[in-house]
Amino acid sequence: MSSPAPLRRAEDDGRIRCAWPLETQLYRDYHDFEWGKPLHGDDALFERLCLEAFQSGLSWITILRKRPAFRAAFAGFSIARVAEFGEADVARLLADTGIVRNRLKIEAAISNARVARDLDIGLDTLLWSFAPDPRPRPKTGADVPASTPESVALAKELKRRGFRFVGPTTAYALMQATGMVDDHLADCWVGSDVSDTVRPVTF
Repeated sequence: MSSPAPLRRAEDDGRIRCAWPLETQLYRDYHDFEWGKPLHGDDALFERLCLEAFQSGLSWITILRKRPAFRAAFAGFSIARVAEFGEADVARLLADTGIVRNRLKIEAAISNARVARDLDIGLDTLLWSFAPDPRPRPKTGADVPASTPESVALAKELKRRGFRFVGPTTAYALMQATGMVDDHLADCWVGSDVSDTVRPVTF
């Protein structure tokens, strides 16, 4: 999820943050302890790939609030298990009010699981092969791109391999969320204090 705001603000704990996560504690915890931290593991990255696709056209906070329901509905985002979903599962998911009930996105998640299962290399290896070299943090939200040459190349490769619902903007949001790039603003406290890595956020 690209940071849309050009400002950063100090919250009640005195820390300076990117402006986008300030509306709820859930958003703030996600920003502080998860967003932008390097993430590895095929299933873990498959979850993020799916959720970024489900987020298209919606706010990210909506997806965060629904993530427990998504995990329950999609078997913990196990690639092997989701790849075996059939029409009965599609019907079940379309009836699940806890998730985003979009047939195209649901069917894409199942199709993407099958593609990920059959990759000649792991999904983790594939996605991280497009991570760019480290760069200075952006000074303001206006300096955060919506896509980059690397995300364009990643989206192109994913499409070539059969993945669906992953364009350059979604691919870049995935790169931001999983730490392939660091788009916390230059003055954001995250990453400036070793204590920020002590506690993972859970939902």
